[in-house]
Amino acid sequence: MAYVRLENITKIFGSVTANDKITFEVEKGEIHALLGENGSGKSTLMNILSGIYAPNSGSIYIGGKEVAFASPKDSIDAGIGMVHQHFKLVDVFTARENIAAGKGSRGFWSSTAELNKRIADIAEKYGLAVELDKKIYDMSVSEKQTVEIMKVLCRGADILILDEPTAVLTPQEIQILFDILRNMKKAGCAVVIITHKLNEVMEISDRVTVLQKGKCIETLKTSETNPQQLTEMMVGKAVNLDIECVPMERGRKLLSLDKVCVKNKENRNALDEVSFDVFSGEILGIAGIAGSGQKELCEAIAGLEKVSEGDIIFKDESIVQLSPRDIIRRGITMSFVPEDRLGMGLVAGMDIVENVLLKAYQNMPGMFINRAEGRRIADDIIERFQIYTPSASHTVKKLSGGNIQKVLLGREINLNPELLITAYPVRGLDIGASYKIYDILNEQKQKGVGIIFVGEDLDVLLHLCDRLMVMHSGKIMDIVDPKSVTKEQVGMLMMGHKQ
Repeated sequence: MAYVRLENITKIFGSVTANDKITFEVEKGEIHALLGENGSGKSTLMNILSGIYAPNSGSIYIGGKEVAFASPKDSIDAGIGMVHQHFKLVDVFTARENIAAGKGSRGFWSSTAELNKRIADIAEKYGLAVELDKKIYDMSVSEKQTVEIMKVLCRGADILILDEPTAVLTPQEIQILFDILRNMKKAGCAVVIITHKLNEVMEISDRVTVLQKGKCIETLKTSETNPQQLTEMMVGKAVNLDIECVPMERGRKLLSLDKVCVKNKENRNALDEVSFDVFSGEILGIAGIAGSGQKELCEAIAGLEKVSEGDIIFKDESIVQLSPRDIIRRGITMSFVPEDRLGMGLVAGMDIVENVLLKAYQNMPGMFINRAEGRRIADDIIERFQIYTPSASHTVKKLSGGNIQKVLLGREINLNPELLITAYPVRGLDIGASYKIYDILNEQKQKGVGIIFVGEDLDVLLHLCDRLMVMHSGKIMDIVDPKSVTKEQVGMLMMGHKQ
């Protein structure tokens, strides 16, 4: 019997069968990819293995022995660690404090020296690098993920589950993560990756299991399949994997940044004299390793970051002194889809209608909020973006990561913006949904909308965008033509090396 075996697992939420008699196995020393569309049951299945949910029926076996988990602690004690898509870290704690907050295999750490030795041993064994005294809020996404992995390994996990682990990592950070996973595989760990990225499935996994609408379609050796076959199994039909850049004649200048500087918490330039233009009817892509200034750039344009020097001109009007609300009230139709969809984009405890109304109310006549109109808009977004939810009254935090992203992007596009700023808009989305988003962005482009697309997948950026701006350490390294540049050249610019 396999080291980890989930047998005939069924999980039902109300009228929705999330997992329907699924059998799934993972061996020691194996990296196993779990693939499927949003709502196919991947995260639910792994949440059952990690003790978050209890199955309605079915059995779990670890090392040939049947187990039952009443809580995540039971799963941790069985050697299972899960790194969730939205990290479970305390932002004001250091990396060391977050690791120490969990129990070791023999209770709480008895001393700092014991913890430090444990961390050092694991770091050497698996090739992990962590700044132990750095605060979580000062870390990049990649660093936070490494802390999460270190945390579960320090608890004694030899079965690791990663939910969308490369969602906002750069190509360089992805390779670092993959090296860590390969080291874990060599050490005999069982690794499960939930992902939508087929190229990563092909690169890192030994086997792949495809789920569709709560059912297990098939488990294959990765070496015996290909992306096209996997896509057809996921979606249930043939899918064109070509990403189209719709040819358009560039329109008028919508946005202009002139030597814009933004200070970080250490009073250093997070943006350093950034100057560029955005035109109607174009998609301007932005590439860069994590922490290169993409976040500060988007937030400065949206009025969420204070500009210390320079100017931002939108439709011939300076907006650097305006608050986000002033920008909206002055009729500047600019929409911002942030990287942190639950921290900044949506209110997790509110339902879909309420989150839609947070923006839509500003376009409603009269003094009172029209909830009926909000429900109509929410229902329209649910249908248009194919959001899997019991109803528009469903709490946002209970949706899958991909469906949360669809709610956020759908709400912003519903405002019919002239400038759309999107930071990782397909993060957590499956193949079909991602290509739907690309189509919608091209539709917006054809309507004359100017689009800033911050992305992590260089293949997508090079195929979808009209121009590509590469950032490093708060500076613009170059703005290149995606049709005449290679991934390697862009990668060198991302690392700070000018051609």
